[in-house]
Amino acid sequence: MSDLDRQIEQLKRCEPLKESEVKALCLKAMEILVEESNVQRVDAPVTICGDIHGQFYDMKELFKVGGDCPKTNYLFLGDFVDRGFYSVETFLLLLALKVRYPDRITLIRGNHESRQITQVYGFYDECLRKYGSVNVWRYCTDIFDYLSLSALIENKIFSVHGGLSPAITTLDQIRTIDRKQEVPHDGAMCDLLWSDPEDVDGWGLSPRGAGYLFGGNVVTSFNHSNNIDYICRAHQLVMEGYKWMFNNQIVTVWSAPNYCYRCGNVAAILVLDENLDQQFTVFEAAPHESRGVPSKKPAPDYFL
Repeated sequence: MSDLDRQIEQLKRCEPLKESEVKALCLKAMEILVEESNVQRVDAPVTICGDIHGQFYDMKELFKVGGDCPKTNYLFLGDFVDRGFYSVETFLLLLALKVRYPDRITLIRGNHESRQITQVYGFYDECLRKYGSVNVWRYCTDIFDYLSLSALIENKIFSVHGGLSPAITTLDQIRTIDRKQEVPHDGAMCDLLWSDPEDVDGWGLSPRGAGYLFGGNVVTSFNHSNNIDYICRAHQLVMEGYKWMFNNQIVTVWSAPNYCYRCGNVAAILVLDENLDQQFTVFEAAPHESRGVPSKKPAPDYFL
């Protein structure tokens, strides 16, 4: 068994790696991620997953219902960290799978893959608590800068964490963004990670304080201009696990069941076959007896 395979098995038991192993893993991941596009091409069949937020044992449930990587191809739409008790193990397992099976798993960036946000919502404190220094947090947040901003499945389904931007009308405009930076407070890159669909006409102010609200006419125009069937995104808690809007032109997928360990929602993944036929698999939080013992309460509940 290779070191990497051993590390994957260790992480699957929710046991964190040594700091030196995290550093080496992040360096390997960087070499792979730097080659990926801002609009990373993904082939079908693929299973699309929304926010995970450090809920490690619920991610294990996800793999149980969706199949293990590499047997199943996966696309994760960001927000791997913060809120939950196990952001370190969650992100490192996904990163290790990415290094081990680079063509079988795609990770794109969410608004929580950010130095500033993780200092408020739990990941920074978790790294400090588990490692006694900020080094692991630094290695991981450096990797965040290399994650793709979006994915395009078979040239037909545009996948992004948040949504659209008034600064972007074509996919080519996304391809020209310099993504290797902390998420800016405004502009196209920020909007892709922060915006939300809403029943508004055109564009509206977002209550999140970053990104925009965008209406059905914006989605129709974007999909038509880029010859795509629909947009798949995450970023918003959906009690039923997934939600279509605007005559099936955009779908939200949410993959953190019982979010923050108290919201009572179910989660979903979107399974696409080789013909892009859809099947949503809904799942519940991992049973209590299969969970480890968390070492502290999750981060505060601000509107993010």
